[in-house]
Amino acid sequence: MKSLKVLLTASLLILPATASLADGSLILNSQINLQNNWSNLNASVNTVGGDVVAQGAAAGNLIDITTMNNTRVFNNQVVGPTAAIGSNISLDASNVGGVIGIQNQVVCNGASISTDPVLTAVKSNQECHATDPYSQINTNISNLGGNAVIQGSALGNSFEADSNAPNMPILSRQLNNSGGVSNINASVANAGGSVGLSSSAIGNTSQIIHYGTH
Repeated sequence: MKSLKVLLTASLLILPATASLADGSLILNSQINLQNNWSNLNASVNTVGGDVVAQGAAAGNLIDITTMNNTRVFNNQVVGPTAAIGSNISLDASNVGGVIGIQNQVVCNGASISTDPVLTAVKSNQECHATDPYSQINTNISNLGGNAVIQGSALGNSFEADSNAPNMPILSRQLNNSGGVSNINASVANAGGSVGLSSSAIGNTSQIIHYGTH
């Protein structure tokens, strides 16, 4: 039996469960988050010969499943209405010789499943009732030798599954009852390279990849 490893950040509530089947794995996951999950990063950087990287993240419930056998997954993730999930990054940087990268990611519920068997069967329910998955980036950048890349995102529910199993039945339900917000306030001056900015706020997103079996 392969063990299920769940890596969660931002003070997440973890309630994973795994059980062995004669022909593979049965994974029962129930995660309920009723409290706030908030991250703040404030930094000032001056005169750096190399690169500057700032990363922020906040999440309610996350699970990452990888197996190499027949797998059945029952996933239930719920974030309650009293929970606030957000991440703030404030960065002032000047006289940087390399590149500057700023990334801020906020997600209410996230599930990722990757398997390599004959059968992959998934039933997933995700409910986000949080007040507002919230991403905020404030930055002032000057005198930069390389590129500046700034990315922010706020997601309600995110589901990903990929498998080359001949049989891959998936039942996915996503309910988003929150207001996702992603804000970027940036000032960039005297950049030697390129400048790229990206901001997105998405209620529900799914990606399912079924590889060819012939």
